Amino acid sequence: MSLVVLIGVSGSGKSTFAARHFKPTQVLSSDFCRGLVSDDESDQTATTEAFDLLHHIAGVRLRRGLLTVVDATNVQPHARAAFVKLAKEHHVLVDAIVLDVEPSVAVARNEARPDRDFGEAVVRRHHRDLKRSLKGLNKEGFRRVHRLQGREAIDNARIVYEKSWNDRTELTGPFDIIGDVHGCRSELETLLGELGWEIARDEEGRAVGAAHPEGRTAVFVGDLVDRGPDTPGVLRLVMGMVESGNALSVCGNHEQKLVRSLNGRKVKVAHGLAESLEQLAHEDEAFRERAKSFMDGLVSHYRLDGGDLVVAHAGLKEEYHGRASGKVRSFALYGDTTGETDEYGLPVRLPWAEDYRGAAAVVYGHTPVLEPEWVNNTICLDTGCCFGGKLTALRYPEREIVAVDAEREWYAPVRPLAPVTAERDPATLDFDDVAGDRYLDTRLLGTVKVRAENAAAALEVMSRFAEDPRRILYLPPTMAPVDASDVDGFLEHPAQAFAQYRGKTDRVVCEEKHMGSRAVALVCRDPEVARKRFGLDTGPAGAVLTRTGRAFFEDDALTEALLARVAAAAEGAGLWDRLATDWMLLDCELLPWSAKAQSMIEDQFASVAAAGTAALPAALSALETASAAGLDVADLKARTASRLANIEAFAAVYQRYSWPTSGLDGIRLAPFQILATEGENRADHRHDLHLELIDALVAADPTGTLMGTQRRFVTLGSADEAEATQWWTDLCAAGGEGMVVKPVLDTRPKLQPGLKVRGREYLRIIYGADYTDLAQLDRLRQRRLHHKRSQALREYALGLEALDLAAKHAPLWQVHQYAFAILALESEPVDPRL
Repeated sequence: MSLVVLIGVSGSGKSTFAARHFKPTQVLSSDFCRGLVSDDESDQTATTEAFDLLHHIAGVRLRRGLLTVVDATNVQPHARAAFVKLAKEHHVLVDAIVLDVEPSVAVARNEARPDRDFGEAVVRRHHRDLKRSLKGLNKEGFRRVHRLQGREAIDNARIVYEKSWNDRTELTGPFDIIGDVHGCRSELETLLGELGWEIARDEEGRAVGAAHPEGRTAVFVGDLVDRGPDTPGVLRLVMGMVESGNALSVCGNHEQKLVRSLNGRKVKVAHGLAESLEQLAHEDEAFRERAKSFMDGLVSHYRLDGGDLVVAHAGLKEEYHGRASGKVRSFALYGDTTGETDEYGLPVRLPWAEDYRGAAAVVYGHTPVLEPEWVNNTICLDTGCCFGGKLTALRYPEREIVAVDAEREWYAPVRPLAPVTAERDPATLDFDDVAGDRYLDTRLLGTVKVRAENAAAALEVMSRFAEDPRRILYLPPTMAPVDASDVDGFLEHPAQAFAQYRGKTDRVVCEEKHMGSRAVALVCRDPEVARKRFGLDTGPAGAVLTRTGRAFFEDDALTEALLARVAAAAEGAGLWDRLATDWMLLDCELLPWSAKAQSMIEDQFASVAAAGTAALPAALSALETASAAGLDVADLKARTASRLANIEAFAAVYQRYSWPTSGLDGIRLAPFQILATEGENRADHRHDLHLELIDALVAADPTGTLMGTQRRFVTLGSADEAEATQWWTDLCAAGGEGMVVKPVLDTRPKLQPGLKVRGREYLRIIYGADYTDLAQLDRLRQRRLHHKRSQALREYALGLEALDLAAKHAPLWQVHQYAFAILALESEPVDPRL
């Protein structure tokens, strides 16, 4: 990620050199740009426009982080200054490569080229300009100046690429990232012990290094020094860890200031610097020099884990990741400041993290907070250990916080510690929480991006149709289908589901897929719980929601009556006491499908069936008459007969999803999972335990409204697979929709939480009456499932976060961000039939 400026007189071989050592796309030639704007590379009247174009293209490439090489003479200071300025604007380093040849060589080369009609005088003028420049090139802002003198040096040159100092993307962890230590050596040793590190000591018992038996790497966010009681002890321990390869450390503003003081520079002795200088005065000169060299060599930030993790002392906005400039280092050391001071005399800092939307997690310190809190995929780990707070670490990629209390207040804070974000009304939703591109952190998949256009679509639904947000704690994710089956006549089959899970989990459960609509039920023990816990002082004491957050019933009385039956069943089964809760969130199917989709059934299915069953018998009758008359219509007659059989099968399928209902008469609710209760997210618990609780709930319902869920448990690779396949076959033959296959215990982060295996006949209403024809089936077997599976996993991960937050009584706006994001992902362009 840098700019390379070639310098040399016309004819020095710059273009040949560039073509030999760089990709064609990396090289920007002034001659080529002159040709682009004038159709003549030698047209000097187009020079100004040509360089405007060259600078623009170079700027675009540098903004995108691409190595860029400028092939122009660049023998004059003002020409070079423009490129140095461009590099600084994009926070990249700039190198110069000087091709220094004798003027006679350049003149001879130019004379051999018909497009170079200028005389020897131009070359010699360029050469004089170059010679005058050579002494001062190193002061013009180039990181390095490489001077190649003579043709032999140019021909023998090799280009060697160096990674930037902050690029450690090859390190993938796991990491223990440790917040501001500030001289608290004892607390650091305690924290390392909590994290499982083994500390090495010298003959005097001083900690001189540490290693982790599991090969973890420690990363320090800077500010190792000042304020605390033992800055030398902290430096001795951290230097040993870094030198042994067990740790990394970025530079903090306190290290920078201490180095300047040790170098004899005039600095203000404040904010704990006096304590460090006094403590270091008791160390020998060799230790002080070692410590100074160590601190002086610390970089501003590190990119780790393939670029997914950035560690900087005061944080770093996305456009600075991996870049190098004074502005980047200043931001990394001090954050984004206004230049003003507050009433405590401290810099006023801008809340850069609130606007951060980057994909990389940014871990930082610098500004003490009471508790670490994730804000837009960033987290501050400075919890004020030296001020009597805590010393905090983040285990990555686990995203687990580990902290130890300070042994005492070592230094009085100038400003009281404050939360990461200002307090806000927990029930107040904000447009900015959901609008635009959003990056939401999940423990299952890391960062999940929600695009602005998808958020806009969800906002439309939420604003116009959805229930009160206090009732929307969670929305169910979409579910991925199995791979296409190679079994004759089948698009989906259990064999593929078992194959997909085999080797990734040992045991799965096959659950009956009910012929209804997915629903989420928020059930409260009584209306008082709904009022106190969720603020629901009007309407039903809970909710029955569709997948898009709408109320299932237009009549609140029906919702209230259904929830009362579920609450009574939970009482009868003893679930409230057994689960130590007075509310629960249930994942369900509400039957019949026609209770929600009657108009769709009539418009999309019944009309097709009516047309087909009216037209095809007449067509078949006409073909039989034609055949009796001796016409050769056998193929057409067979095709028509097949289509008639298909449309009759189609009509039989959708009719199973409809039956008459009146009020709650005819309505059935089939719960199959308890998602959350007070204080606990239960969605990732064992499915066999869920189903036992559901069985008890259904058995305790005297009204018959609640339905059980048939299932079969399968040990993969055993005879259970054949038994479950036969059960699925019989279930579908009896008119069932199919089944969902789930791991009994989901332990792998990217394992699909469920795969739907739909029956052969049910799929007619999805793919059309004739989908089982061989040509149609072969085409459908090519369906692309990657995006659907990605969507299913991302929605599931977001749902788990929403349930975590809801169970822990987090502010409504935090819960709503995740529930809203699930709905937003539903508007991605994915085939709805999958």
